[in-house]
Amino acid sequence: MLPPDLIEAVKRLEIATKRAVNDQLAGEYHSVFKGRGMDFSEVREYQPGDDIRVIDWNVSARMNGMFVKQFVEERELTVFLLVDASGSQAFGSREKLKLATAAEIAALLAFTAVKNNDRVGLATYTDQIETFIPPKKGRKHVLRVITEILNTSPQGHLTHTQSALEFLLKVHRKKAVVFLVSDFLDSGFEKTLNLVNQKHEVIPVVISDPMEESLPDLGLVPFEDPESGEIVLVDTSNVRVREIYDRAVLDRNFARDQMFRKLRIDPIRITTGSNYVEPLVAYFRRRSKRVH
Repeated sequence: MLPPDLIEAVKRLEIATKRAVNDQLAGEYHSVFKGRGMDFSEVREYQPGDDIRVIDWNVSARMNGMFVKQFVEERELTVFLLVDASGSQAFGSREKLKLATAAEIAALLAFTAVKNNDRVGLATYTDQIETFIPPKKGRKHVLRVITEILNTSPQGHLTHTQSALEFLLKVHRKKAVVFLVSDFLDSGFEKTLNLVNQKHEVIPVVISDPMEESLPDLGLVPFEDPESGEIVLVDTSNVRVREIYDRAVLDRNFARDQMFRKLRIDPIRITTGSNYVEPLVAYFRRRSKRVH
């Protein structure tokens, strides 16, 4: 039996995402992810302007008239949410932790997929797979996916994205749209990411916090590494310390973005405490233009 506060949190999240899904995301999503192809539906009489390539000559000969084939979109897409639940995700200098932001983004994507009659699967990971839910359709299934993310109590603290990607290759063989939701404070998984992206379609959702991007002047502050637990006393009033920190962040982000460019992967960037619907809509619109 789920605790009442968790049930209430899931309900609030469903209500909060419903309008964004209906008003902004569902249509953009559908225009980008059109499914595996077109499936034959029926024939109808030829009308001026119809493409002659879809004329069904056999039916036309039998019926002594001109008839064309009609097709419907064959979707059957699978959306797989691969969500980083490591220690670094339990940080947030604004009103929300990165993991809470990840849960809300996952909810938006999941409800959008279900509205388009697509299947949704989930795996949360640290340095091990914490949760795995095979892809299914339907609102009830999506609520289970969201509940698992919100209720996650990871056994691990470190991040090992490569192992998570390898797990996905093993458990899901059919092509899927994979949203990799993480702060990407990890490295060494470029080769595996490339393999996964060749088989599936990977869309990184990069979640960051403003305080992680630039070190403020707060005087002498104890900083704890959320993954290792190590505590370090840092003099943030020291200009040189802040410069070194900012340079390290720039180098890390540059290496990450360079990897995405090399693999021709277009990421979505989200900042905690900011509007995350707009970056998602903007991404789908960019993709839609490329598709068309």
